[in-house]
Amino acid sequence: MLQTFYNNFGFNGSLLIAFGLFIFFIFWIAGLAGLHLQEESSPKRKNLKMAVALLIPLYPFFWLITDMFIQRRKFKKNT
Repeated sequence: MLQTFYNNFGFNGSLLIAFGLFIFFIFWIAGLAGLHLQEESSPKRKNLKMAVALLIPLYPFFWLITDMFIQRRKFKKNT
């Protein structure tokens, strides 16, 4: 797979693509962990969120980014 990237995009392009996919994977796993630890009123809703997060990898990625902005706003209000 990396050889195909190297042949099509050169050294710098393949390095950026591999690094971007690695970072996306790390954020996906972090988003899944954050969704799992989130307290919900109903377990069915939590299970639905986890199923969607596993099937659609962009959901936990964007959830993680929005959660970081929400926490930043809360910390700014408290200081």
